[in-house]
Formats: sequence, C-alpha cells, structure tokens
Amino acid sequence: MQLVHDLKLAAMRVLEKAPDSIGSVSSVNTTERIIVPTFDDGPTPTRTEAVLRALADHDATGTFFVLLTSVRANPGLLQEVVAAGHEIGLHGMDHRHLPTLSRDEAGDVIRRGKAELEDALGMPVQWFRPPHGDQSVETWRLIREAGMTSVIWSGTSHDWNPDATQDQRVEKATANLDPGTILLFHDGHAGPADLGDPVPEPALDRYELLDRVLRIAEARGLRAVSLSRALENGTPVMRPHFNLHPRHLASAVRRG
Repeated sequence: MQLVHDLKLAAMRVLEKAPDSIGSVSSVNTTERIIVPTFDDGPTPTRTEAVLRALADHDATGTFFVLLTSVRANPGLLQEVVAAGHEIGLHGMDHRHLPTLSRDEAGDVIRRGKAELEDALGMPVQWFRPPHGDQSVETWRLIREAGMTSVIWSGTSHDWNPDATQDQRVEKATANLDPGTILLFHDGHAGPADLGDPVPEPALDRYELLDRVLRIAEARGLRAVSLSRALENGTPVMRPHFNLHPRHLASAVRRG
C-alpha cells in the first residue's frame, strides 16, 4: 500500500509541472458522420493485406501506426499502404514499453524512429502512438519534443485479445460508435522479435472483423477516414493518458 501511495504522489508532482494542454488525441470533435480506424504493429504480410482489402471494399481510409521492425522487413508493403491512400504514423522503433526506458534512451528511439520512417516515406510524420499505449508524462514530452503528437483511441476492437470471440470483438468495437471515434485495430502482432511481450497471437479473420465493423458503421451513417482527414473539419479531443503501473513510476519515486 505504501508503494501505491508513493506512486500516486510521484504522478501528482509530475502532473503539477505539466502544461495545461497536456494530453493525447483520443477522438475528434466533428459534425461530420465519420470515424477513424487505426492499425498498429504492421505492416506485415497477410494481416495488412486483409485490412487493405476491407478498407478498399468500403472506400474507406485509415491511419496505420507502424513499427520500424515491421517496416524494415516489409518495405514494399509500407508503400502499398501509402499508395492505397492511407496515412502513416509511428508506433515505434520496436515494441518496448517506453516508460521503462531511461529518458535518454526513450528520446533516442523516438527521434531515430521518426527520422527512419520519414526517410522511408519521403514525407513528415506527425502522429505517434506509444507501444502498448504505455506513456508517462516524460515520454509524452519526448514525443512532443520530437515534433509529433501522441494519439491513443476512444474505442477498441479487442483484436489483441486471444480469448475474445469474433462476435465479442465486433460488439466491443461498435458499442459506442460515435462521430469522431478513433478505433484501435492491429495489422500486425508484436512479439519478441520486435522486443515486445511474449503474448500469443489471437486467431482471427482480420478482413471479416473490419468488414463487419464498417458495415455496422455505415448502417449508422458513419464512414471511415484517416485521422488527418477527420481533422480537416474537426478538432482533436485531448485526454491525459498516463499509465501508473509501478514499473513505470518507480524511477519517479526514487527521483522524488
């Protein structure tokens, strides 16, 4: 209990020093009937291709938060995503929990990841989604210092959960499907090769999942677009998003 108390005090001290505008994009405030599908951990063969087919079948676009480990292994697939009219954001050099790294190391991997992805794309990268959604105030600041904006989500498909059924995933993704919702999907599976956690990959049909979700969205008068497109006539909803797991804040407690 004392550790939890210390962690909460440490988090409060950090937040007291943070600017009023601190936060990550969690959804879009818009009058348009649109949603924003996003995809993490790719590009990877089969998975990304299934997602691209579903998006094409619905004349939809999305934002792909890519891992550099996946990009290096599948450079042609990255170009296919871009050629299909989708937006690219950075998910990381690899899939490590950024708050577990030192400030210098976290800043280095964020900056080098941005530079490498921009070289591969030939265009600037403005969006960053932290691996696992794990973020501290310090890593949020490093993302900002690198010239990017942190993006999280307001809805999820639970396609990362190996215990969920496909019906449960569809229900989860569409339960609160409002205009401006940012939906989390995956077109890859980060594992030890990506320095990620050794978790089993769910067995699912990614085309069917996305197709069913988009069909329900369309029945509600909602169409899917990339984040930048959604923001053309909308404004970002910023929400503080900081994980207070002991492994992330132990160093903050030690610093006092």
